[in-house]
Amino acid sequence: MARSEGETARIRLASIVIIVAMLAWMGLSVLGGRLGLPVRFAFLVDFACLAAFAWALFVLIDVWRRGDGKG
Repeated sequence: MARSEGETARIRLASIVIIVAMLAWMGLSVLGGRLGLPVRFAFLVDFACLAAFAWALFVLIDVWRRGDGKG
C-alpha cells in the first residue's frame, strides 16, 4: 500500500531531523573541545540532540502504528 503524502512528509522530516542532529552533535562536540567550552555546554548540546532523536523516534513510531500492518 502506498503511503499518503502526509506520512511521507513526516518520515522525510524525521529523517532530516536525525541527520541534522547527528551532524550538529558531532560538529559541536569537536568545536566545543577546540574552543575549551565548559562541560555544561556539552551537556546542553547532548540533551538538545537527544531530544531531537527522541522526537524523531516518536514520529516514526506513530507513522508505523498508523500503517495497515502489511509491512
